[in-house]
Amino acid sequence: MARPRNPLGKAKIEGRDKINKGRFKDRKEPQGIPPLGKPPKWIKDTDTNKALTAWKEFAKDYPWLNDSHRTHLVIACSIYGRVIADQDVGVQALNLLRQCVGQMGGNPADATKISVQNDEDEDEDGLDD
Repeated sequence: MARPRNPLGKAKIEGRDKINKGRFKDRKEPQGIPPLGKPPKWIKDTDTNKALTAWKEFAKDYPWLNDSHRTHLVIACSIYGRVIADQDVGVQALNLLRQCVGQMGGNPADATKISVQNDEDEDEDGLDD
């Protein structure tokens, strides 16, 4: 089975577009897709579901998400919000959460490929001389 294609935005964040220039040379992303934006007004934090908190965490952790990811994100927030609120979440719901996160390019294997440069120049041990 062929590997799923990574979105161009994710590849740019990971630096894959520079490492594998030929792979991404002719890649065109759909034009006119707005950024992720604010969560829908009906997503709220309650005692039993912290869906709004989940939305904010996903938006921060996965900066490549855009408007086309909203449906998957709403499903993921509904489930992850219950986890945050310390509710019982079944195996099927957790599997669906894992699938949604994977479809959005957010599984742990993807996270290891992303490198973020610090603005500060520090020694390897983190101590200044």
